[in-house]
Amino acid sequence: QVQLVESGGGLVQPGGSLRLACAARGIMFRAYNMGWYRQAPGKQRELVATMAAGGSTNYADSVKGRFTISRDNAKNTVYLQMSSLKSEDTGVYYCSAQYPGVTSWGQGTQVTVSS
Repeated sequence: QVQLVESGGGLVQPGGSLRLACAARGIMFRAYNMGWYRQAPGKQRELVATMAAGGSTNYADSVKGRFTISRDNAKNTVYLQMSSLKSEDTGVYYCSAQYPGVTSWGQGTQVTVSS
């Protein structure tokens, strides 16, 4: 059974930083493409960043240069380092694990950027 557990969300002021973590269980982690998505109130879920099993990365234009995705295959964990946060980064951040034909999701962690 796949289990993805996010942590690290919270309240931060504009310009601040946060690091999200997602611990995966029940999968061969190193074989999965991992990603972070977010959903703001009243909006659809959108891609933030992905990291393929081979290490290539992809970012939404809105976060390029501010966010960095990384993974530690030894710890079965994917991270999202977020810097220079803006109010529009507010939302629930979800971790995903993707394998051909199968996508699993975590329960999400709230990030609120506000003064």
